[in-house]
Amino acid sequence: MVRNKDNVDLICDIAELAGLFERSSSLNNFMDTATRIIAWHMKAAVCSIYLFDESSQELVLQATQGLDPSAVGQVRLKLGEGITGTALKELRPICEGRGSKNPSFKHIPGIQEERYEAFLAVPILRNLERIGVLVAQDPEPNYFDDNDIKALRAISGQLATTIENAKLLMSVHELTRAQQPPGPSNLPRFIRGIQASEGIAIGTAASLSTIDDDVLRTFDQDPTPRTLDDFHRAMKETEEQLSTLQRELEERLSDVASLIFSAHLLILKDDSFSGTIVELIEKGTPPQKAVSMVMHNYIRLFSNSKNPRLQEKVLDLKDLGHRLLLNLMSHNPDLANYEGQIIVTRELLPSDLLKLAAQKVAGLILLSGNITSHVAILSRSLNIPAIMIDDPQLGDMLDGRSLIVDALQGTLFIEPDPDVRSKYDALLEERNRLAQLEPAVLPETQTRDGVRITLSANINLLSDMQTACRLKAEGIGLYRSEFPFIVRDNFPSEEEQYRIYRRIMEGMEGRAVTLRTLDIGGDKTLPYLTTGPEANPFLGLRAIRFSLRNRAVFSQQLRAMLRAGTGYPLRILFPLVSSVDDFTNARDVVHACMKELEDEQIPYQRETQLGAMIELPSAVELIEELARECDFVSIGTNDLIQYLLAVDRTNEMISDLYLPYHPAVLRALYRVAKAAQKHGIDASVCGDVASDPAMLPFLLGCGIRRLSVDSRNIPRLQNAIAELDLAEATRKAEQAILIGRVSEVAEFLGVGPR
Repeated sequence: MVRNKDNVDLICDIAELAGLFERSSSLNNFMDTATRIIAWHMKAAVCSIYLFDESSQELVLQATQGLDPSAVGQVRLKLGEGITGTALKELRPICEGRGSKNPSFKHIPGIQEERYEAFLAVPILRNLERIGVLVAQDPEPNYFDDNDIKALRAISGQLATTIENAKLLMSVHELTRAQQPPGPSNLPRFIRGIQASEGIAIGTAASLSTIDDDVLRTFDQDPTPRTLDDFHRAMKETEEQLSTLQRELEERLSDVASLIFSAHLLILKDDSFSGTIVELIEKGTPPQKAVSMVMHNYIRLFSNSKNPRLQEKVLDLKDLGHRLLLNLMSHNPDLANYEGQIIVTRELLPSDLLKLAAQKVAGLILLSGNITSHVAILSRSLNIPAIMIDDPQLGDMLDGRSLIVDALQGTLFIEPDPDVRSKYDALLEERNRLAQLEPAVLPETQTRDGVRITLSANINLLSDMQTACRLKAEGIGLYRSEFPFIVRDNFPSEEEQYRIYRRIMEGMEGRAVTLRTLDIGGDKTLPYLTTGPEANPFLGLRAIRFSLRNRAVFSQQLRAMLRAGTGYPLRILFPLVSSVDDFTNARDVVHACMKELEDEQIPYQRETQLGAMIELPSAVELIEELARECDFVSIGTNDLIQYLLAVDRTNEMISDLYLPYHPAVLRALYRVAKAAQKHGIDASVCGDVASDPAMLPFLLGCGIRRLSVDSRNIPRLQNAIAELDLAEATRKAEQAILIGRVSEVAEFLGVGPR
């Protein structure tokens, strides 16, 4: 009998899987429901989920649809045992028309498995870490085909993060519970920090380091008696709020917001978590105190765990406890978000930042010795003003105080007086007024003497495209593709990446789009990737080096980009190219991906242009050879200046030595621009120097005709370019590169000390 199976796209739809989780009442219920729905979609008699126990190196049957329910928790397979264990050991799907004929088949008496012939086992992986196995079985021999393998692989990929979180939570249940062991100083009115994300925030400080203490204190401040029914109501309200936040965030930031609140919901639905609270309440503990006690115990267990994945969930726990107690005490649910609050924290993951953005945080103060670029860049894309202050002890002292964060200057005002507050209120009004002048931006940019200059946008998230289009960007000069990688708990699949890149291509409506391949390393790390410690990660396995060492990840990204570019002008940019070999090796991978897509009859952009990012001194030295091989080059001035001058621009002690107008920097820029002109290829500048009006005459004067900047800088740059005489700028650039002293260059260009 032929059974019509559902379309693979429907099975792989992340919205369905997210919705499935939201409808579940507990971890076990989630997995039971998942097996039932997957079996129904695939028209398979059996679907089972096995989870891998690292301590015993065994697979444990955790949920099943079709096998004997009593087998759950009882069936255990060693790694490599049976078809299921073999699939996980070898990290590959195994599909058998008659499973019993496979030499690895293991008969398990009593679970009623013998009547099912067709057998399909797909490992559930987070990167290369073993999470478990998803198994489908059916009595009809040869029932599963290649489409079923693809479907089950897609499902396992979508469920991997949630299932892994479930595993982590289960591991907490095995830890021994213990009691959690149980003050302001004079503050300056003004502190200077370092700008991380431009803007102004006015609000009240909320220290993430003290949120758990707030949870402990809150029940003492609530004299109203609460009941078990109140607790159940609070649980329901909290779940509804979190589900709503997730949906709203998905709508705003679909490329990076996948299941951001899944850990919150998993903990909330954990029977051990809620059951312990209920037990305490039934024994006479006030509900507020019961919630606080259990929450503190979880915070302690997670904080002290040697598992870094559990440690990362501490902020989720604090946020969940805060929200649950506010709902329990019938506070306005809106108080459970961070509207009007300036978060003060020692560290912040990109996923944490997305959660705070969803909860309407006003601003950020990061208390650490340096700020990671991905948090800074993400803050800018989310329009969250942020500064960094190197004082880890400041958080508790600021908590609850009135603040003004001036992330234009990198300064913090504590308990500002009325005059200061009035000044910043007026400044905010002025910035809002200037935003209304956006319609004056022209669709094309020209110098005073009529030379066309292309102004493109740097974007980090899909939401950045709205600003880019509104401000008439002439394309995307740099899409930083790492953000969908950084904020997830595992590598995004080819299909997930394709959907993101395709939306960018479609959104720009035929204007050129430059997609930069994965640029991780240095201060941009993937929390789920363990490559081992590096003495100097900025000089380590990063950017194109990582991609060439991880061919599977690289190929998936390139295939997604090539597919997304179909019918549109696509440019792919390789970061941190240090040699001609780097570029040609990366180009070979592109050509191999093109051949794969051709063989699979999948449409792709055959005319894709390939470029190198010039941000290393070695690339400048080899620019003639690179220009002969590349279709275009893009100068990343942020890293180029750092590597040329050996200056970390985030190091406040030497930030005055980070000089875009240093003679070595000017000569490198000039040399790259002239080599590109000689070989007839485009050279663009996409670093911060591109949006510096003081450097603009030199850039255009040495031959640069393309600039890629934060979209919000386009109106200001367009006006500056319109006043610039290119002939005069060219003469001045040719003179500037002959000057060897920093002070003389500064005087000649009129840029002055920074």
